[in-house]
Amino acid sequence: MIGEILNAVGLVVLVFGVFVFFSAVLGVYRFDYVLNRMHAAAVGDALGIFCILLGVVLLHAPSLSAMKALLVLIFLWITSPVSSHLIAQAEVQTNPDLKSECKVEIR
Repeated sequence: MIGEILNAVGLVVLVFGVFVFFSAVLGVYRFDYVLNRMHAAAVGDALGIFCILLGVVLLHAPSLSAMKALLVLIFLWITSPVSSHLIAQAEVQTNPDLKSECKVEIR
C-alpha cells in the first residue's frame, strides 16, 4: 500500500519536473535578452532538477540508488544556482551596452 502511494507521488513529481523543464525551454526561446534567458534557465533548472530527482528517489525509495540520487540532487541544487549567478555576473561585467538594454542596479 505504501509502495503504491510512493510510486504515484514519485510519478507526479517526476512529470511536474519535466513540465518545469519544458516551460524553462520555452522561456529561453521567448525572452530576448541574455540575462532574462539566464534567469529562466536557472530557475527551471533548479526546480526541474529538484522535482525529477525527488521523483526518482521516491520511485526507488529504500535502496542505494535512491541515496545516490539524493546525493546528486544535493550537489546539483547547490552548484547550479551558483554557476548561473557567476555566468550572469560575467555578462554584467563584460557587456558594454548593458545600460541601454536593461536597468541595472549599481551596488
